[in-house]
Amino acid sequence: MGEIIVEEKGKKGGKRKPKKHSTRIDMTPMVDLMCLLITFFMLTTAFSKPKVMVITMPEKDQQDKPKEAPRISAERTLNILLTGDDKVYFYQGLADPKKLPLPDLIKSDFSKDGIRKVLLLRNKDLFTKIAEFRDKRLTGKLVVADTTADNTIKRFKKEDKKGPIVLIKADEKAKYKDIVNIIDEMAICNIASYAVVDLAPLEIQMVKNAPK
Repeated sequence: MGEIIVEEKGKKGGKRKPKKHSTRIDMTPMVDLMCLLITFFMLTTAFSKPKVMVITMPEKDQQDKPKEAPRISAERTLNILLTGDDKVYFYQGLADPKKLPLPDLIKSDFSKDGIRKVLLLRNKDLFTKIAEFRDKRLTGKLVVADTTADNTIKRFKKEDKKGPIVLIKADEKAKYKDIVNIIDEMAICNIASYAVVDLAPLEIQMVKNAPK
């Protein structure tokens, strides 16, 4: 506890004797501040949730019966091939050895002028529709709950019949971050339909023969 020394004036010609007074520190404001800090940290901890990426993979059939793969439109199909050294290739349509010539394999990357630009150009209608819907919410022209907004965007994607169907394929040299990056691009570009599938032997050969 701190002390304050106050000098007193004595009688004429006498000596001045210091007088000691005890001090008291009011801790009430500190308690209030502590309560505010505890409340702040509790709220921020509750709102700070770990961000995870959910990838839904097809379940393996218990029965070893071959099933016919679902048919998709070749005009809407966009194949993205991932390989080592952060290299990205893509081609339009389906690669069938019975139908020559094979599609042109185009080299790209993860820059804004790379694969993202390709996806945005092919998904322009749906991307614009969703962007306009979100802009109306931000400007206050449309007031809806978050759940309703999410359901509306899901409906836009479900009703889309023009956007690309993206098939993501990675070889043994591709890194985990490449898969994460390309799935991030799917979310940024509002791609409605995409799947992670295996590379076909013909596509492996196409990557080997592609320009470096």
